Amino acid sequence: MGHPIWPLYGLRITTPRLELRLPGTDLLEELSAVAADGVHDASRMPFTVPWTDSPPRERARATFRHVLGTVADWTAHEWTLSLAVLCDGRAVGRQDLSATDFPVTREARTGSWLGLAHQGRGIGTEMRAAVLHLAFEGLGAHAATSAAMTDNPASLAVSRKLGYRPDGLETAAVRGEARTLRRLRLCREDWRAHRTVEVGIEGLEPCRALFEG
Repeated sequence: MGHPIWPLYGLRITTPRLELRLPGTDLLEELSAVAADGVHDASRMPFTVPWTDSPPRERARATFRHVLGTVADWTAHEWTLSLAVLCDGRAVGRQDLSATDFPVTREARTGSWLGLAHQGRGIGTEMRAAVLHLAFEGLGAHAATSAAMTDNPASLAVSRKLGYRPDGLETAAVRGEARTLRRLRLCREDWRAHRTVEVGIEGLEPCRALFEG
């Protein structure tokens, strides 16, 4: 059955192990429970907005509200596609793809988190590869950007593996302290040269007007 009002609910991105899709409320509750169980060691903060400092129940609610908010706030000028990542049919994390004035800039940004119980298995690389395929192959992006704290080697390793190049540094205030982020940029040519994951896309055509305006 299609989704005539919000066709993004019919979009599917698949890899050999994963499926990425915009979650309905049942799947969103499952994804929120993954967030409640933890996404990083409590002694460090990999995010510029420290939403994971909250107690488990509040982390779950923040996840639930974030995803619903991306649907409510969507415009062709500025959008965030916030996808649940499923491995073996179960939610394991979230992968976002965002853009501002995409028809003009042809640039998109990525952001993600992965539940602690599912880290160290290469899922982070595979889910980013999936959404990059959507950006470049599906939507015709010219570049994709990302950023990570300089003391977040896991995220930086994923970016290197997928072909991103350093794009400078910036400073953010996190927990009342200055933190340094490394900006990263991936052009279409480098994306092509570093593709190693087979990715499929279903249900994109009915969604194109939402991305392009």
